[in-house]
Amino acid sequence: MNIALCYESVLPARGGCETYIGDLSRRLAQDGHEVHLYACRWDANALPASIQYHRLQVPNGPRFLRPWRFGHAVEAALAGANHDVTVGFDKTWGQDVLYPQGGLHVASAAHNRRKHRNRLLRTVASLAKWFDPAAWSFAKLERKQYLGTTHSTVVVNSEMVQSHFSKYYCIGSEQLRVVHSAIDPTRFESADRDSIRQHQRATWLVKPDDPVGLFIGTNYRLKGLAPLIRALAELPKELPLKIAVVGHNKVVAYELLARSLGVRDRLIFLGFRASPKDLYFAADFLVHPTFYDPCSLVVLEALACGLPIITTQYNGASELLVPLANSLIIDDPHNAKELAAALAKMARPSYRVTRTEYAIAGARDWTFEHHYAALVAIFEEVRTRKQQLR
Repeated sequence: MNIALCYESVLPARGGCETYIGDLSRRLAQDGHEVHLYACRWDANALPASIQYHRLQVPNGPRFLRPWRFGHAVEAALAGANHDVTVGFDKTWGQDVLYPQGGLHVASAAHNRRKHRNRLLRTVASLAKWFDPAAWSFAKLERKQYLGTTHSTVVVNSEMVQSHFSKYYCIGSEQLRVVHSAIDPTRFESADRDSIRQHQRATWLVKPDDPVGLFIGTNYRLKGLAPLIRALAELPKELPLKIAVVGHNKVVAYELLARSLGVRDRLIFLGFRASPKDLYFAADFLVHPTFYDPCSLVVLEALACGLPIITTQYNGASELLVPLANSLIIDDPHNAKELAAALAKMARPSYRVTRTEYAIAGARDWTFEHHYAALVAIFEEVRTRKQQLR
């Protein structure tokens, strides 16, 4: 197939969707598909040699206008092209397939308000959005994407996101395809796992047998770090549990919260790490009390490393987990007692031992190859439909 991928910036080292596009383009090229990339910038060294690039010139400007400018540039560039399938990954419109890996903007905004503990703050946050030009712009652009004249096939990465399309835009299953996010579990294999674990824990000043939970997220508020700290305050003081926190270095507010609750000694702030692989090896479980994740990749990476999971119903990746077997899924990150009870369970070695085996099995049940096969089947479906309409 002749496939066009459209995304403003494809620098795979930055992670997220950019890494995914790099992985997808390599896999497509491996199968002999002709891959075109429409973008403003890219790292050719991190992409297959056979890819064909189409540079789009988008003028600088306010953040809330830039997606519109890129979307119009894509629309103009594709107008004279003849691809079997065109794919847009973010704030673009009119492509044959739209794949919003970050979920719906309107749903994300609603879930973002949940991170505030009381209703007054949630109300204030809602009112503030009325004066945010980016919120207005992105909401309008999203309506153009999904309620416009072009009815693209929409790929979503969880049933949770599928329900959001139904709730907010009344878009049914006939236009939607659910393909959960996935990783390559072989990326997390290592013959030196034990030595890596010992080295990391030594640098953290953690005893070999002390239970350590791992928290990873760049948006600490949305991913639930503050509720996690409050949950630590509910644990018995004699329980030697610690949490390694990875993301960024702006932690002063969280350190102050932890000190005020008497749990600063339970937290290990590690800042930004380009690759979390060694951290997974050093930890005993992942705790991800998020308020919104369409389908969290850190959960899938942790499973591949044999870590059982604590997460929430607001994480689409929970659909790939088996509650009690390899995970504990909580209803509300703000429920400190519920989260603390889950932490206390995971802190027990006897509780984790069988769940480690189920975690590894879970990672093998859904891999990037499964994901890729499902996605290519959708591309074939779209190509066939286009050919029938000609």
